[in-house]
Amino acid sequence: MNFKSAIEAILFASGEPLDKARLSLCLGISDEETESLISELAKAYSDESKGLRILNLGDKVQMCSAPEYREYINRALEARKAPSLSKSALEVLAIVAYYQPVTRAAVDTIRGVDSSYTVGALAEKGLIKVTGKLEAPGRPSLYSTTESFLRVMDISSLDELPALPDLSSSDGIMQLQESINTLMERENPDQLSIEGN
Repeated sequence: MNFKSAIEAILFASGEPLDKARLSLCLGISDEETESLISELAKAYSDESKGLRILNLGDKVQMCSAPEYREYINRALEARKAPSLSKSALEVLAIVAYYQPVTRAAVDTIRGVDSSYTVGALAEKGLIKVTGKLEAPGRPSLYSTTESFLRVMDISSLDELPALPDLSSSDGIMQLQESINTLMERENPDQLSIEGN
């Protein structure tokens, strides 16, 4: 059996991110072999300038359309371009990405404004999620980014985010704003708008 073709077929049929371990189990091959075959597939799709890409999302993998063909896909499917995330939503998203797991109160402290609406909206859109509770009075929820965040930012792991500046230095806040601006520039236009604080 051609396991690389089998992985390709499974990813195409799924349309959603799949656990690499599940692929290994289904095909009866090692995790290392699965990882190697996924890398070969991703390289082949990228090198041959195909209309599809293999997106490596840590312990998951997904087949998706190549971003350079987004405009044509939208036209063909008569899809309307979704508006971008608001500045406040991107700020909250950047704070969660850099400080995760983080409470909403910590996000409020960093931003200097109530972020409850935006945190809720980002969670509703699946860009952040509750990943636990802080061992403190009231047991506030801890938020982290999701796989959808990685896809939206077009990165495979959080290691690809711009380096977090030293906030104890005199220009740390300015550097943090530059990092947020860098994330805003990488923002995928297929995101949904989230307004408010």
